[in-house]
Amino acid sequence: MTAALSALLLAAGVSAPAQAQTTPGWEMGEPRMVTPWTADVSPANALPEYPRPQLARDEWRNLNGVWEFAGATEGEAPPFGQGLAERILVPYPTESALSGIQRHEDHMWYRRTFEVPRDWRVGKDKALRINFGAVDYKATVWVNGQEVATHQGGFGAFSADVTDALKPHGKQEIVVGVEDRTDATWQPVGKQRNVPDRGIFYEGASGIWQTVWMEPVARSHVDTLGMVPDIDTGTLGLTVHTGGEGGRLTVEATVRDGKRTVSRTRGAADEPLRVPVPRAKLWSPDSPFLYDLDVVLKDRGRVIDRVSSYFGMREIGMVEGEDGRKRITLNGEVLFLMSTLDQGYWPDGIYTAPTDEALRFDLEQHKVLGFNTVRKHIKTEPDRWYYHADRLGLLVWQDMPSMKTGGRPPVDAQRQFETELRELVEEKKNWTSIIGWVPFNEGWGEWSREATGRIADEVKAQDPTRLVNAHSGVNCCASLGDSGRGDVIDWHAYPGPAKPTPDANRVSIDGEHGGYGLEVEGHMWFGEGHAYEMRPDSESLTEAYVANQREVLAAARNCAISGAIYTQITDVEHEVNGFFTYDRQVAKMDFDRVRAINEEIIREADGSGGGGPDPGPGTPGLSGVHAYKFDEGSGTTAADAVGDTDATVTGGEWTTGVQGGALSFNGGGQADTGASLVDTAGSYTVSAWAKLDVADGGFQTVVSQDTGSNSAFFLQYSGQDQRWAMSFVGLRALSPTKPEPGRWYHLTGVRDAKAGTVELFVDGVKVDERGACGAAASTGNTVIGRAEYGGNQVDHLRGDVDDVRVFDRALSDDEVARLAAGE
Repeated sequence: MTAALSALLLAAGVSAPAQAQTTPGWEMGEPRMVTPWTADVSPANALPEYPRPQLARDEWRNLNGVWEFAGATEGEAPPFGQGLAERILVPYPTESALSGIQRHEDHMWYRRTFEVPRDWRVGKDKALRINFGAVDYKATVWVNGQEVATHQGGFGAFSADVTDALKPHGKQEIVVGVEDRTDATWQPVGKQRNVPDRGIFYEGASGIWQTVWMEPVARSHVDTLGMVPDIDTGTLGLTVHTGGEGGRLTVEATVRDGKRTVSRTRGAADEPLRVPVPRAKLWSPDSPFLYDLDVVLKDRGRVIDRVSSYFGMREIGMVEGEDGRKRITLNGEVLFLMSTLDQGYWPDGIYTAPTDEALRFDLEQHKVLGFNTVRKHIKTEPDRWYYHADRLGLLVWQDMPSMKTGGRPPVDAQRQFETELRELVEEKKNWTSIIGWVPFNEGWGEWSREATGRIADEVKAQDPTRLVNAHSGVNCCASLGDSGRGDVIDWHAYPGPAKPTPDANRVSIDGEHGGYGLEVEGHMWFGEGHAYEMRPDSESLTEAYVANQREVLAAARNCAISGAIYTQITDVEHEVNGFFTYDRQVAKMDFDRVRAINEEIIREADGSGGGGPDPGPGTPGLSGVHAYKFDEGSGTTAADAVGDTDATVTGGEWTTGVQGGALSFNGGGQADTGASLVDTAGSYTVSAWAKLDVADGGFQTVVSQDTGSNSAFFLQYSGQDQRWAMSFVGLRALSPTKPEPGRWYHLTGVRDAKAGTVELFVDGVKVDERGACGAAASTGNTVIGRAEYGGNQVDHLRGDVDDVRVFDRALSDDEVARLAAGE
């Protein structure tokens, strides 16, 4: 970058004159935890850096600092000309210790005065704009009692031309009214909650939470830049969008590589230009090269505005790897996206990092740890966060902040969500680091599968240069199912990793996995914490991470996932599954070992694949390798009619079956074979006749195999879906209709390891097939009549079972049909 632009973006002292205007009396609250940067925050040092790196002007003043503050009631008149009793440090959320308020208000007032430098010539040659990085959630702005702006949405930037509201000279008054009811409404909130839980939902972050600043602009001026790099043609697609009064406007765009001029292009404003970037240096995580861009706006040849910007030449795409399966590419080369889940919370500033150094720290540590990607999880960040990602060379999956969980949003909330999503994409689509958009997370705020697909299509139309991940965790948590749209199939699994396989049109990724936790005394928000799996010390935590990441590498090679996202970079409140404690004071793993395995994954997950395992032909015939006919009629032993592994019956009654006898269970009991009959890492088939006494919302399992935690497979009735299912944790192949109580059904679950599929057959007909590339080996007992989940015996059958057969291979469709017909 040019020295001038770098100096503007990195210097803190530029904004000092505005800080002298602030009102005294502020005191920091009492942070429950302090970060290494908490003590650096003061009224004279509240995020003083230039806040808009891709549209920078030399003249500006920072309005961060101490403002007057008061809680308010709905409909209350603005306090024009009235001093407010409290003091708040902007731009820290009201709930944060750094704000000095440290509480939530549904309605609130902000007030301060400012002066406009005379040499800005505002009202003569220039207009004055006041810019807000973000205000959560509804904001109204007045200057000298005149309304100048309104904005709804807690994550978008907005500006106001306040020229006509200014007094001729002296102090000017700005009042900002804010309403933020957080999860009391359906507004997009991400993980904010009015009442945070000791789980995955956290403190709210209300009010002004990003930088406020003012700048003089020409009556006609550069408003935004549209920048689209094209590495194939060696050009930058550039549109200089203007605001103000218009005129005969032209632009001159100069691309620089340090002090060297790369190209100079002239053309009309508000029209697409092709800016040459010959022999372009491509941007990548290993070489995050950025070009400087200077834009001059002219009216009839007279210079009226200048802005400085930058861009990277890079392209994100998809291609078939050497193994014939779709993979993500960067600049035409297969690149595995090794990422963390980054939630962007701080114990002192909540949504707002205490300093720019702190904001940069988390991203720098990604590089230290060997990651090349970040998933910004259902939150957005100030522009400087993306600027740091651009400079460091980190790819970014950008989530849309979700609405609250529980239920489905009403129509007006759906429309507002889509409005804010469009705003997010429009505001952030110039960042080199962002390579993909994620509209939905799991089932949070989703209202229909059709709408999810439509929204994915619309985001792709709005920005066709990036990937669209319609639905991260489509397999999980109140999700309405796969819309089939977008560029990415994304599953979640803990500890995982998730192992979806690509289809003809979409790559696949593990959207969340891991979550191994460690408590560190003196560095926890609640004094204790939780994770998906806890470890007692740093060494065992590192061991768990490395072992889990080796499974990621296997999934990348064998299942063709193109990326994986580990939960998470830091602890957050009660979650203690970070590489760092929440206060960023303690590193919890051996970072050298973490970096080594991450770099190994990126290096070896090159698209050459490895294919699924070749399980061999297995045992021919339809008798199976084990079979239980239940013809005994009495006793506690069910004989293995083919092998030598009899099952021990407890809590069951003998009854009449489809042919001969059967076993009946009444929500308890089992037939435990006492052995592991299925190689769950390979191919297998399990079949049974089953009849339910009741088909309600409870799960009932016909056959499963224990692991000590969750069954390796479940041939079952899924109470959540009220369908027959062949299931793994987080994945179900389902029948199309609800079974009728009192009727016998022939169920067959087929796991084909080489094809990477799980199939369900009902009465000899295939009813569903799901991609399920990888499956871990298990050595627990094969059990009839119940399952295992969370280490507990659960999902007991309420009904009858007959003729259970186990095969050491994947039966064909024809063989399953013959089996169901009684052969």
